[in-house]
Amino acid sequence: MIETAFPLVAQSELTTKEITAASRHLAITRGCLVESVSGLRAAQWNFKAQNDAWSIAENMEHLVLIEGRVHAIIGKMSNAPESSFDGKQSEMDNIILTEGPKRAIKVKAPLPLCPTCRWSGPEALQLFLASREQTMQLLAAPLLRGRALPHPFFGPWDGYQWLLAVGSHTARHTDQIREIKADPNFPQD
Repeated sequence: MIETAFPLVAQSELTTKEITAASRHLAITRGCLVESVSGLRAAQWNFKAQNDAWSIAENMEHLVLIEGRVHAIIGKMSNAPESSFDGKQSEMDNIILTEGPKRAIKVKAPLPLCPTCRWSGPEALQLFLASREQTMQLLAAPLLRGRALPHPFFGPWDGYQWLLAVGSHTARHTDQIREIKADPNFPQD
């Protein structure tokens, strides 16, 4: 079942359509991620296709770090400069939703967002799930539209776009996890 955040509508400046779209995106990407890691053994969580590649556990750790970073960004929106989207917010929203999950362009994560084996895969999954619940509650945060903070690669995003992006980022890494599992050397049962 897909959770939506309809009770948030009364508290949010976002439209019902925006809240529904973001809630579904966040819920679906969470569900796909959970499905992709369900039932993994330790050797599978920690398998690396190449020495310089991330394991599934490291991908999960990175996702936890990203969710926390987005929470901090949303917390700074009240001090952010006004955005200059000039009514083109929906175009950027669509780009984030459609292009964000694609893995054609690889981006190297900044060092503070890289995994350092802080947690096991199952521990990171539990932290991710708790963090994603907080992310979904942020749809009720003030000033999600009208103010923007820069993304290091993609330019200024408003708070709503940061929330959409965290879902798209999860989809990117879910695809990466699927690639790891498809490797011919991936440990089998």
